[in-house]
Amino acid sequence: MNTRLARSAGLIGAATMTSRVLGVARETVLAALFGAGNEMDAFNVAFRIPNLLRDLFAEGAISAAFVATFTRYLALQGRQAAWRLGNLVMNALFAMTVAGVAAAWVFAPAIVRVLAPEYASVPGKLDLTILLTRIMLPFIPMVGLSVAMMGMLNSLRRFFIPALSPAAFNIATILAAFTLVPLMPRLGWPRIAGIALGTLLGGLGQILLQWPVLRREGWRYTPALDTRDPGVREVLVLMAPGTLGLAAVQVNVFVNTVLATGQGTGAVSWLNYAFRIMYLPIGLFGASIGTAALPDIARHAAVDDLVGMRRTVSGALRLMLMLNIPATVGLVLLAHPIVAMLLERGRFGPADTAATATALMCYSPGLIGYSVVKIASPSFYSLRDSRTPVIASAVAVLTNVALNLALVRVLGFRGLALGTSIAAILNAAILLAWLRGRLGGLDGRRNVRAVAAIVAASTAMGLAVWFTQHTLEVAVTGRSTVIRAFRVFTSIAAGTIVLTAVARLLHIEEFKEALARVTSRVAGAPPRA
Repeated sequence: MNTRLARSAGLIGAATMTSRVLGVARETVLAALFGAGNEMDAFNVAFRIPNLLRDLFAEGAISAAFVATFTRYLALQGRQAAWRLGNLVMNALFAMTVAGVAAAWVFAPAIVRVLAPEYASVPGKLDLTILLTRIMLPFIPMVGLSVAMMGMLNSLRRFFIPALSPAAFNIATILAAFTLVPLMPRLGWPRIAGIALGTLLGGLGQILLQWPVLRREGWRYTPALDTRDPGVREVLVLMAPGTLGLAAVQVNVFVNTVLATGQGTGAVSWLNYAFRIMYLPIGLFGASIGTAALPDIARHAAVDDLVGMRRTVSGALRLMLMLNIPATVGLVLLAHPIVAMLLERGRFGPADTAATATALMCYSPGLIGYSVVKIASPSFYSLRDSRTPVIASAVAVLTNVALNLALVRVLGFRGLALGTSIAAILNAAILLAWLRGRLGGLDGRRNVRAVAAIVAASTAMGLAVWFTQHTLEVAVTGRSTVIRAFRVFTSIAAGTIVLTAVARLLHIEEFKEALARVTSRVAGAPPRA
């Protein structure tokens, strides 16, 4: 396993942990204020388009297309040429997204009616969704600027601040919940509009957090626009299929939202809360590892070093699996107590907890698939192959739609989560099979041995978690947040001890290294920005 990769992944994991924890805190605040009612349903549908683009740009198309091209410019032409490319790409993204926002603002009523036709049957719900959509549309150009800056910093191996920048978004939303939401009725606006305005402030915060770090590296913004520049054309040409190639998870969640609008009040919100909780380990152990590996993968690809690229990809996959397989088991077993601890207060009641927990259990099996895609798909773009990820993504999306249409009739909104998980696993399997062919293997025997060992260790961990949780539910009763947190974290601690012990007995060196590197970066010296 590449030591630098593990350290970088740990550094990103530390920043991502901060952002994801704040993201969970954000969902906790929203659940307490708005529960899973009509206002929250309207907000989730309205935010789905900006959030879709944020996820695609931040963890998808920009990472795959821009980082690979920017890294090559740095290696072959130097920083000045790379800075010029960065500015041109930023301005091109900004111009395109502003034009798209203007069109979407005009056609917002039609867009919302397509996304949520059932909302028309609830008085005021459709109009509220249209209003929130228009308020949050300017978030999209902010995303374009922010993720271009993120791409430049990642190429320069500055991982901490870019990974931390989503924290600004979550902090702004939380602050808006306590400051803007109470003011909205006085201005004649619905309370949930305060959260929509907080979203815009969060987008601005992501830009302001990264700007000074880039300036210290020597970057200066210039308002130049040249879409005929070869580098810009390469990025844009890669981004179009790149977006499609990395879109399966986000598009599937988008499809879920549309289908869930017909499952009654609360279904959209339950699925959203569940997916956001599951996104914590994805960010920590999937996106962070993929982000750390991509610059090295791109450098190997730029000089046709397939052996080095294979070694980096294989190491990243093992590191991810060592952490995500136990995380999947833990999420399934502790879904209900985790949701209750985080969300059950205020307007979010026990029925909401039960519904969200079942959705979380159905989403959890896809955790490994989501994380594999974040490593495998960008690898193809580093090889300047945009066709393969697009095909895999298209298969996954079509599979997801077919499964969801079938499963929603049997399992309701839960079927939407389960269909998405199955599609994510299929997407990952296709990409890995094709990437193995391109790289001449992926250290298959070593990976199989490592996976078999960590599955055995995770099984022992799961038994410990289940026994501890059920014992504490009998011995330590109560529904306060403190008691619930005690039961959850004690169960996690017991599971972690057993997992670590069994991993040592089985001599799983990859798990030992992964755990050591990640925890050392979280607890170590202040990281370099």
